[in-house]
This record gives sequence, C-alpha cells and structure tokens, in this order.
Amino acid sequence: MKLIDHMQYLPDMEVLEDSDIGERVIRAMQAYDYNRCTASDVKRALAADYLTPEDFGALLSPAAEPFLEAMARRAAVETQKHFGNSVLLFTPLYISNYCENHCIYCGFNCMNRIRRAKLDEDGIRREMEAIAKTGMEEVLILTGESRKMSDVEYIGRACKTAHEYFKNVGIEVYPMNTDEYAYVHECGADYVTVFQETYNSDRYAELHLGGHKRIFPYRLNAQERAVRGGMRGVAFAALLGLSDFRKDAFAVGTHAYLIQRKYPHAEISFSCPRLRPIINNDKINPKDVHERQLLQVMCAYRIFMPFAGLTISTRERAGFRDNVIGMCATKISAGVSTGIGSHTEEESTGVGDSQFEISDGRSLAEVIEAIKGRGLQPVLNDYVYIK
Repeated sequence: MKLIDHMQYLPDMEVLEDSDIGERVIRAMQAYDYNRCTASDVKRALAADYLTPEDFGALLSPAAEPFLEAMARRAAVETQKHFGNSVLLFTPLYISNYCENHCIYCGFNCMNRIRRAKLDEDGIRREMEAIAKTGMEEVLILTGESRKMSDVEYIGRACKTAHEYFKNVGIEVYPMNTDEYAYVHECGADYVTVFQETYNSDRYAELHLGGHKRIFPYRLNAQERAVRGGMRGVAFAALLGLSDFRKDAFAVGTHAYLIQRKYPHAEISFSCPRLRPIINNDKINPKDVHERQLLQVMCAYRIFMPFAGLTISTRERAGFRDNVIGMCATKISAGVSTGIGSHTEEESTGVGDSQFEISDGRSLAEVIEAIKGRGLQPVLNDYVYIK
C-alpha cells in the first residue's frame, strides 16, 4: 500500500494561509524538554498567580509528581473560583460508525470488521427523544469519519433535530472547512471537539495509514477553522498513550492557549482521554498513562488555564471520575453508550458496534446522585439563547 504524504493538504482541504498557530504549537512541543524541569520550577509555577507556558511545562514534568497533592489543592481552588460547585452533564450520541480512515488504534477504522450502521432521520429523532426523556439537556453528536456516509448536510440535519430537544449541541466528527463549520453552526451546533490524537507528526503518520485523517496539518488547524466558522466553543485533546503523553499534553495546552489569545471570545475546553481497548484488536500497546499521571495532566490544565472547561469521560472508572469533579473536572458524561442506535434498541449494543469500551455505564440519574453526594451542583444547561 502506497502511503500519501501526511503533511500535504488534499485538494478539498482549506489552508489557513494567514495563521501560524499550528507551526508554533509544534515548535513549542519539540523544544519542550520535561527532564530539564526541577522541583524549583514546579514550586515557582505553583506560587504564580498566572502561569506562563514554561510554568505549565514544569507542572507536566516528572519533577512535579511529588507535588501532585499541592497541584490538586491549587486546581480545586481555581475550579471553585471560576466554576463554583457546578458540574455540567452531557451525553454523546453516535449516529454512524462508517469510517474512511485506517487508524490502527480505533474500533471504527475502515479495516476493522464490525457491524456498520448509520441512523436515518427517524432513527436519530428516536434516539434523541429517548435521551431527552432522561432529563439530559446537552448532547454531543458523533460519527465515524466518512464524508460519503455522513456528509455535512447529514450532520447538519442531525444538529437541527438535536436543537429541538437539547439546549446545547456539540459535534465530534471529521474536521471541516470554515464554511462547513459555519453551516452546521447555523443548523444548531454550539461547539466542536477534535482529538488531535498525537501532536508528534512522525508518530501520527505511523498510526494513520489512510483516509483524510492521515493529513496531519489539516486536523491540527480544525479548531481555528471552527472558531472562524462561528462556533461558540472548541475542545482540545490528545489520546494519551499513543505517544509521549507529557509532550502531547504540553502541545494540547499550548494549542488551546494560543487559540484563546488570538480569539478571546472563544470558549475553550479540554478532554483527557486515555487509550481504551477496541473490538478485534488486542495488539495495541499504549505507553502506560496511569491514573496519577492522568490526574497530573488534568490539574496542570486547570492551573494553567483556570477558566477553561475540562471534561472527564466514561473511558475512566466511576471512582476516578467522581474524585476529579470539583477538583479539576467541570464536565462529566452520563448515560453513555458508544454503539449506534443503542438508546432505543432492546440490546444495549444497538444496531452498530461501538468505538471503544467504556468504564462507567451509570445513568444520568446515578451520576447526578454521585455529584450531589460530593456536595456539588449538577447542571444540565449552562447557556441561554436570547432571541
């Protein structure tokens, strides 16, 4: 199989000629040497009122591991200051698992033999009705990355339907051009999540063997195109475990920081997913990212950008998720299934296979009780549109 150049844009991909954010992120990551950080650097960062990117790098370094308790205390102070006791809830809704990409770590990849499915408009409406009946007011629409099977108009129609049932609508789909983001925004989408997976371009090329996703810089600049297309918020993440997690986390924070400085009106948030098992592949061997290291990354994000949202997903076990809300995480998923049509089908797997295995299958009601049990306030909607 002949591989296309992962650094060269394809003809249908928009190039942001007037932006250098992507290049600055990569340069900063390449220059980041976490082994040079010292305990003194960590102490200075924890004492600073406002952190520099260098301070952020110190908090991600091995030198910060003995200071994790102090980081957690500082993170909790910042979370309380900017978010109070509020914890926002949402649920993802997978409407298609067709994918054109060959990503060796993903259950949806085009070479994986799974049950493929795509919900029609009636199926999407039934799923949304079922979710809305639980009391949920925010939904994240997801598809596999196939423009053929899930074109922009299909995603737009799903957003229009979602806007009938939910106060907030997000999308986590393939990267789009600015005009396409503007279209789905007009259809009702409020924010965009894009996982860069890894910011190491060489490792990225090893993991993404085919499809549009192979083109590294196009994905890297997706959040900026989304903001230019009118999206209220954008979320950043690397899939921790695919490469050096400290350098990837540093790149994520730097990327969000630079977008925030250039577009101060944009709402910024982070996700912290770790690699999970997938169907038909027991050979993925991620570089270990343990819970303490994940917590270190989350606390570093919170201290560096204290006003940014931070989502903890069902990839993590319930006990860990409950412990980080209020400390550093401000948003938590509930009533989650990663199968297609699984909210209305009798079998929990639905009509199409899931992307990865989840660790926390609690319902919305159960997660709400857990939040209240920690003295926090569950919030189903944090945004009001005034017409």
